[in-house]
Amino acid sequence: MKSGQASQTAVLVCQGRAWAHAAHACPGFSDPTALGLLPMEAAREVRAALEGKPVRGIKRNITRAHLKRNGLVQAARTVAVDDAVKGTSSRQLVILGAGLDGRAWRMPELSEVSVFEVDHPDTQRAKREAVGELEQRAREVHFVAVDFTRDDLNERLEAAGHDSAAPTTWIWEGVVMYLTPNQVEATLSVIHDRSAPGSRLIIVYHRPAWVLKLVNLFVARLGEPFRSTYTPSAMSVLLAQHGFRVTEDRSAAEVGEGLSAEVGRATRFATHLGIVVADR
Repeated sequence: MKSGQASQTAVLVCQGRAWAHAAHACPGFSDPTALGLLPMEAAREVRAALEGKPVRGIKRNITRAHLKRNGLVQAARTVAVDDAVKGTSSRQLVILGAGLDGRAWRMPELSEVSVFEVDHPDTQRAKREAVGELEQRAREVHFVAVDFTRDDLNERLEAAGHDSAAPTTWIWEGVVMYLTPNQVEATLSVIHDRSAPGSRLIIVYHRPAWVLKLVNLFVARLGEPFRSTYTPSAMSVLLAQHGFRVTEDRSAAEVGEGLSAEVGRATRFATHLGIVVADR
């Protein structure tokens, strides 16, 4: 991401969720926080697209058709991650690269959970301004400012009050593909050291695919190029090396197919987007 700016890919992901919620397009999906978390111009683009009006978006034309495709992919991955979170009893949730995530303000299942939102200072600054009007559902929310390419994640979590002796649920939803393999392994080492037995790790990652070359042309223009991909077997081996056993690994296309025929059609090309759940 570009210095001094909030993550533009985080905005695009949130736009997709905002459209999917407003359009009631995905069974099992709801995110009433998404539209309110968006910057004003990005929210205007979503409203215009919902009305069928093409508008000038983030370095491209945003249309209703585009938001539908993006929105249903984001909705499918959100449902998969939410289900994995609901399946745990951890009292700590760490969201790595939280972006414009609204879980702490929309999930009643987090009422007894301390949430640690970890993200780049520039993105987090915009996020903290946006959540001011939202009703918090989590017991506590700690904002932990971290630049994953420079800062010590372990030190920042320790200072924020994260308890490494208690089970933790980790969400790493939109970061891995933007990090180098070395940066990914460095973060996994911290996760390993701070994960007591009973912890769960949920990662959204990219599998090798030709379509990524095309998408990367776009995200690179936003200053956020892709830097890593993993096959499911390579991801399983990597997580095993850091103390986690994979219990589920599905593509967004597989998740979408199981939600409805419409979502399945919209997500059928998202075979490159893997959603892995691993337990310790």
